[in-house]
Amino acid sequence: MEIHLFNDPNQIPQPKDKIRIESLVATPYPDRFRVHVDVKVTMFQERPNLLLVARYDSGKIVAELDIIATMHAHMEFTLHIRGLSDPTGTYTLDAELFYETRQPPQDRHSVTFTVPPAE
Repeated sequence: MEIHLFNDPNQIPQPKDKIRIESLVATPYPDRFRVHVDVKVTMFQERPNLLLVARYDSGKIVAELDIIATMHAHMEFTLHIRGLSDPTGTYTLDAELFYETRQPPQDRHSVTFTVPPAE
């Protein structure tokens, strides 16, 4: 008798050399100073680390988040935009996935998002 623990072959935990960032989405909240971040990585056997860094269009870092040995392949976070009196503008969110070292990261992904002006 065969027992199938995973119906979807994409959901089979993979060894660490095959782990990648599969999706990264950044959506500003209506208050404009918070950003909802949705990250998906390949299902893993060994828990990876991630670093999320949000930068204003001038290059200024406005938010950072370290995720150490995550237990989840699908994660959601709220980043707080700091150091700006008005968050209106374009930002880049960079994500790096790594195990032992970030130099170089095993995978990286970037997205841009825009915080609209206040109404």
